[in-house]
Amino acid sequence: MAVEDRLRRILDRRAAESSDYDLNPDIRLPPGRKLCPAAVLVPVWLRDDGPRVILTKRSSHLQHHPGQVAFPGGKIDPGDQSPEAAALRESYEEIGLSASSVTILGRMPTHETVTGFSVTPVLAVVAAGFVPVPEAGEVDEIFSIPLEHVLAAANFVVERRLWRGEWRRYYAVPWGPYYIWGATARMLRALADG
Repeated sequence: MAVEDRLRRILDRRAAESSDYDLNPDIRLPPGRKLCPAAVLVPVWLRDDGPRVILTKRSSHLQHHPGQVAFPGGKIDPGDQSPEAAALRESYEEIGLSASSVTILGRMPTHETVTGFSVTPVLAVVAAGFVPVPEAGEVDEIFSIPLEHVLAAANFVVERRLWRGEWRRYYAVPWGPYYIWGATARMLRALADG
C-alpha cells in the first residue's frame, strides 16, 4: 500500500483528541481554562530510502521548550486563515519547507499541552527533493526518523518525571541519540494507534 494511502486510512479512523494529561488521570483541569491555538506540521518525507518523519531540535536559547524535539509549528497568528496555513508558514520559517513541496493529507486530533496550547497537528507528505534549512534562532538541528518506527506502538514507552512538584507520566519514543517525548511523542502515538 502506498504511503499516502496508508496515512489517509489512519486519518479516516478518527482517533480521539489527546492531551498531556492522558496518562495522568488524577490531575483535575480547571473549567473554563483558555487555550492558545497552535498548529504543527507532521511532515512525512517521501525519500528514496523510505518515508521518514521530519523533526526539529529546538534551540537551547529559546524561552519555551529549549532543546526539545518538536514538529515545525507554533501559535496560530491572526493572519493565518487556518491551522494548515499556520503549520505551513511556521514550517517555511523554521526548516525552509516550501508549501509547493507539501501535500496536506488532513488534520489529526487536537492535542492539549500542559503549557496551555490547543495544538492541531496537520499530517502531510513532503517531496523527496526537499533540502532542510534550519532557522538559526529557533532550530539547532533538523533530523528525520523512519515512519515505520513511529507507526509501531511497541516502540513507545511511558516514563515519568517530576514537574512543578508532581510526578507526571508521558509517552516517549526514543530514536538513536534523540529523546522524543511529551506532546510530540503523544501526537506521534496517535499515528501508531490509528
